[in-house]
Amino acid sequence: MSISVNFLPDDVTVEAEVGEPLLEVASRAGVAIPTGCLMGSCHACEVELDDGRSICSCISSIPLGRSHLTVTLFSDPTW
Repeated sequence: MSISVNFLPDDVTVEAEVGEPLLEVASRAGVAIPTGCLMGSCHACEVELDDGRSICSCISSIPLGRSHLTVTLFSDPTW
């Protein structure tokens, strides 16, 4: 099952499969999400979903039960 994923602020949309790692989806869309530890501890890859939740994209995947997902990237000049 695929869903449409929109990355903001670049306004880039790509189709993704449920369960696909979010970092892989972003990379395929040409969207760079900064990473640090790749284990969810440093929060360098933190993004905000359209439901207001903040998640670490390095340990997150495309959720089930959605037809569209909007992901907003944060800008942290220290990373």
